[in-house]
Amino acid sequence: MRQAGRYLPQYREVRGKTTFLGLCKTPELAAEVTVQPVDLIGVDAAILFSDILIPVEAMGMRVEFHENEGPVLPEPIRNQADIERLAIFDPSERTPFTLEAIRQTVRALDRRVPLIGFAGAPFTLAAYMLEGRGSKSWLGVKRLMATEPRLAHELFGKIASAIGQYLVAQIEAGCDAVQIFDSWGGELGPADFERWTLPYVQRIVADVKAKAPHVPVIFFGTGMSTLLPKLKDTGADVLGLDWRIELKDARKILGDDVAVQGNLDPTALFLPKEEITRRVEEIISQNAGRPGHIFNLGHGITPPTDPDHARHLVNEVHRLGARKA
Repeated sequence: MRQAGRYLPQYREVRGKTTFLGLCKTPELAAEVTVQPVDLIGVDAAILFSDILIPVEAMGMRVEFHENEGPVLPEPIRNQADIERLAIFDPSERTPFTLEAIRQTVRALDRRVPLIGFAGAPFTLAAYMLEGRGSKSWLGVKRLMATEPRLAHELFGKIASAIGQYLVAQIEAGCDAVQIFDSWGGELGPADFERWTLPYVQRIVADVKAKAPHVPVIFFGTGMSTLLPKLKDTGADVLGLDWRIELKDARKILGDDVAVQGNLDPTALFLPKEEITRRVEEIISQNAGRPGHIFNLGHGITPPTDPDHARHLVNEVHRLGARKA
């Protein structure tokens, strides 16, 4: 979960050479920071260094990243003409830097661990495209869904088609698994999730499975604990869990026929090491030896995290997980 980032001094050193978008678009640097957590922390998989808004830019929107502010889309979607101008792009033409970063990462990893690619889910991407920046209410996308549902469906459909192709291209470039992030998916209630998120995530998963049936697809959204029964219908092989639900309760709801990923609160990494160990042991114990549990944070690792605490977490997962196996 956001493995390469400001918590690693080695990342900050590389990041100092360019802008955030420059880092995403320079394959050798993106590959370098993708591999860093494998070498420095000992994680069991590498997560491609990129951003969920890269394909939004490839669809034709201007995307900027402002220091201490995050992503900004200076010309957000305002009408049907804006949606019609969006392109379902060819990843090899519009995002060649992402595909080359994958190829360089695969070579650098040399099969030590798998590589996970990713993309944003349609609701989350649409939220940024309509709002133009982060928001507490995401009123722009919700208003479009409520007042002009036909346009909203047109937008979500275009995004889903583009993301399906984008993830397939990542797999063809060398990714061993792909993850769909619905960062703001928990903003929707069950009925709206079923109408506005589920069919488009299903389309993306189906597009990936049509071209790469044996490649695992992970779906993760924050604040979705109440939607777990519906998440099973996405078709994803693995469902990510945030920290807002006990792992044992989630597995009881989902059953054993779907793998889960999670779910330590990222701020637990600020605790003393012995308490981190206790938290790890608790989550592994709650899984009760069931197959298909990927130990992970319940969301992205935070910038002030001590890398030594992250390393301790990984070591304890390995030690305690092996004991349970």
